[in-house]
This record gives sequence, structure tokens and C-alpha cells, in this order.
Amino acid sequence: MQKNRSPWLHPAAKPLLFALCALPLAWLVWAAATDRLGANPAEALIRSLGDWSLRALCLTLAITPLRTLANLPALARFRRMLGLFAFFYVSLHLLAYGWLDMGLDLGDIAHDIAKRPFILMGFTAWVLLLPLAATSFNRAIKALGARRWQWLHKLVYPISLLGLAHFIWMRAGKNNFAEPAIYGAVLAVLLGWRLLRRYSSRGAARLA
Repeated sequence: MQKNRSPWLHPAAKPLLFALCALPLAWLVWAAATDRLGANPAEALIRSLGDWSLRALCLTLAITPLRTLANLPALARFRRMLGLFAFFYVSLHLLAYGWLDMGLDLGDIAHDIAKRPFILMGFTAWVLLLPLAATSFNRAIKALGARRWQWLHKLVYPISLLGLAHFIWMRAGKNNFAEPAIYGAVLAVLLGWRLLRRYSSRGAARLA
């Protein structure tokens, strides 16, 4: 008698996750086409893409704690897709800013990045995401070696903090810190869990 397989291993799981990750973009395209983005559609589109970038980063970081705490090793197969969607939404966020705010004028964009620290933080996060996206495939892991690949992909931690700082600084102009506080709490839990696990494993190794 065949054992019940985990639903996370079902062949439809990855296509379903892909569709769910693409759904926010589909909604934004529909909302833009039907004039449902409010009085300032350009700002709404840029900010919504930024929000989904941070959410995708949080989901990517949540995979390891959930996999470990819930004893669901199959969740690891979704981490790459979530990470690539995070890069995808960050890239769209940057493109929307460059196109809708700056008219794709590279000189103006470069000047704005240098002048405004919160934009510099967001741009730096995107630059750091580039090598992670470029090496997210099996051939890259073999070429780099597992250890070097793992060290490179730890860049996701400072990237998430840069994304949060970008978001907080952007909202600071309107004294709106409620939503950034939620993301800050989520990231504090996700990164704090990793730190506690690392130091507890070191302590156990010393006692062994």
C-alpha cells in the first residue's frame, strides 16, 4: 500500500505557488489598465511593487524556520522560486521608479540615487540581489562550490535589512511607521531565529 505523499511534494505545488506569486502583478496590471490605482497611479504602482518586493523577501526568509520548526523538509523546494520572485518584484519596483518618476533619464536617476539616501539603499539592495539571482541555478552551485554558494547567498540578510531601511526612510517623510514596524517585527523574528540557532549550536558543540 502506497504511503500518503506530502502535499508539498505534489506536482501542482510549484505551478500553484508560481501563480500565487504572479497574482499581485496581474492585479496591478489590471488596476492600472482600468484606472483603479487612485489619484496618483504612478506612485501607487511604484509603492505596491516595493511592498511586494519586501513581502517576497520575508517569505523567502521564512522557508528555513518553517521547514525546521514544522519538520517539513519539502518546503525547501520553494525557496528558489520565492527568491527569484523577490528579485523580479524589486526589479519591477526599480523600473517603475526609473520610468514613471524619472522618465528613464539615466543622468537624473543617477543624481537622484546619489542625492537621496533611501533610494541609494533600495538601489544597493537590488545590486546585491543581482548575483543571487544569477547564481540561483544548479549549474552555478556546481561552478561555485556549495560552501562559496552558501556564503554568497547569505547576502539575503543585509539585503532584507537594506530593503526595510529603504521602506522606513521612505515612510518617515509622512511620519507613517505603522506598516514598517510590522515588517521590522517579522524580519526581527526571522533573522533573530537564525542568530539564536547559530549560537545555540555553537554552545552545544563546545559542551560536547
